Amino acid sequence: MEEVDRILIHSLRQTGTEIGEDVESVKQFSSELIVEAVVRCLRVIDPPLGNGLPPSLPPGMSARFRLGMSLAQACQDLGYKGEIGYQTFLYSSEPEIRSLLMFLVEKLPRASTEASDQPAGKSALLQQAIAAQIKAQLALPWVPPACRLPLLCQTQSAGVSDAFRSLALSLPPAQGLGKPPVKGQSVCPSVYPDGASEQLADRVNFHSNAEVADYCRDFLPPVTAQPSQHASVPASLLERHALELSAAQEWENEWNSQGLLTRLSPEGYRSRKRARLRKRIEEQLRSASQARPSAQHAPRTGPDPDLTQLLQAFGGATPGGDVLAKGTRFTHTEKFTFTQEPEPSGQQMAVASAMPSSRQSEEALLAQQQDELQALQQQLQQLALRTEGVCGDIKQLTVSITQVSDEVKRRELGNSEKEDSVRVKKQTIDLLPDAENNLDKLQTLVESSAKRVVSLASQWEKHRAPLIEEHRRLKELCSNRELQSSRKLSEIKDLHDKIRQSADEAKKKEGLHKQLVTEFENLPKDVSRSAYTQRILEIVGNIRKQKEEITKILSDTKELQKEINSLTGKLDRTFAVTDELVFKDAKRDESVRKSYKYLAALHENCTQLIQTIEDTGTIMREIRDLEEQIETENGKKTVSNLEKILEDYKAIRQENSALAAKIREA
Repeated sequence: MEEVDRILIHSLRQTGTEIGEDVESVKQFSSELIVEAVVRCLRVIDPPLGNGLPPSLPPGMSARFRLGMSLAQACQDLGYKGEIGYQTFLYSSEPEIRSLLMFLVEKLPRASTEASDQPAGKSALLQQAIAAQIKAQLALPWVPPACRLPLLCQTQSAGVSDAFRSLALSLPPAQGLGKPPVKGQSVCPSVYPDGASEQLADRVNFHSNAEVADYCRDFLPPVTAQPSQHASVPASLLERHALELSAAQEWENEWNSQGLLTRLSPEGYRSRKRARLRKRIEEQLRSASQARPSAQHAPRTGPDPDLTQLLQAFGGATPGGDVLAKGTRFTHTEKFTFTQEPEPSGQQMAVASAMPSSRQSEEALLAQQQDELQALQQQLQQLALRTEGVCGDIKQLTVSITQVSDEVKRRELGNSEKEDSVRVKKQTIDLLPDAENNLDKLQTLVESSAKRVVSLASQWEKHRAPLIEEHRRLKELCSNRELQSSRKLSEIKDLHDKIRQSADEAKKKEGLHKQLVTEFENLPKDVSRSAYTQRILEIVGNIRKQKEEITKILSDTKELQKEINSLTGKLDRTFAVTDELVFKDAKRDESVRKSYKYLAALHENCTQLIQTIEDTGTIMREIRDLEEQIETENGKKTVSNLEKILEDYKAIRQENSALAAKIREA
């Protein structure tokens, strides 16, 4: 109990209770100290509940009773289940006060529990710093603008707020937020998934690595200078970081869900996806070429044309001015970038010469521009209508071509069947003039074919059995390998999950470690934790020794009980055998009859003696229990409490008499 009392006293001192250095046990607590300790704990646990209670006993007895009842009700509101009342504080006993203080100390908030409830990591530290700063600013009183100091002007003035505007940033190859450079990636990596930008860059071959490095070194501006407004830099960086994280998460999810099932490496999986995408592009280009058959014979320049030449060959722009119904962003960019401006014709020169001079009025110039704009819009509408009509004709022709192709295939199948039947009939007609000889030849041929079939069947059976066994063996081996591969695949998935979980746990533990280190640095260094640790270890050692002693006593008691049971049984058996033998001889001999009576008397006396010993043990246990109860009652300070009650009773009588005298005087 001494260690428990020391821990309780230390905890109460931390709550602000003024406990003297000579107080080392709860037994030494006075009523005033008990009330102060309980009120301080209540103020820490529930400030609204404890702030309305005074930390010291009032001088009047009635006020003391009311304070004791209020403290008892407050402790019951917190969840204290023991017996409590005003007598607990005014006429206290050591066990009741110790249990009450232990309950209150356990209810005190702990810094460790608060830290464990909060998320660990840099974000938690940032939130704590922000909360501390906000609390510090809220603690400052509000001052009118005319009376504010420079610090108050910074904290209480309305700051400039900007909207969240994010712009696309150009970064070096793979130089994202904290990523190393990767060779062969474009200057401005796209955010499209599955590496579409890499495939397009590989197909077009727009820049080399040296040119990219030169551009990034000499011409690419820094990230902070790329947005037009400086306030857009954080928003752009956050947006870029979110895009990179989402792309990495999508790739990881796709690899875990689909990539592992292919049993390929990540590079092989990407190359296969690239090949599939290239195949789909070729199929789309072939479908476009079928829709425009006149463009199939367009000349190609070089063995490996670029994307523009392929689009021109498979339904792209023609010299006649026809264009595709829908272009891509790449083709539009290339068209506007690499298309040379044609030389002005004679008609255009004439139009240019006919332009109004600077002396013409601005209204005439605007009217002419409006007329030209309307004419161009009419031409554009006409071209759109023509394009829609041509697209409809192409669709109809495609459907008709498909129908004709199906009809041709069906007729070709019918012709092949008719040709086979005609060939058989022709051979039959050729054999009719010499039918008998042909029948004999056919019969001999059939018999020889049957014999040959039988011999081939016997030979096949000889080869078939080992082949079937080999097939079954290979099939079983294949199934075993498939099972092994599926099991290994599941193990790989489990390992990936475990690695991911371990990485997450490691991150959490690193964040928790940083947070704990920060909190440890902020804690006061004058507290000696080794002393409390040593005390706790001593308490644990004492408890362990007590458990060992209790276990030893229980084992000894069990052994003694077993020995007593065995001796009792042996005694009963011995007496039964002796009684039987003596009883047989007692019928014939008078001296043996007296011996039998003595034996019965001895057995009865022994039984009474054993019962007396058991009663003595029971009485001794009751005596020990009564002594413990006496010690407990002595610990409750019943005599001193009775003296206090008498003194309080006399004080109450004096107060009542004084109040009665005042009433009579009034």
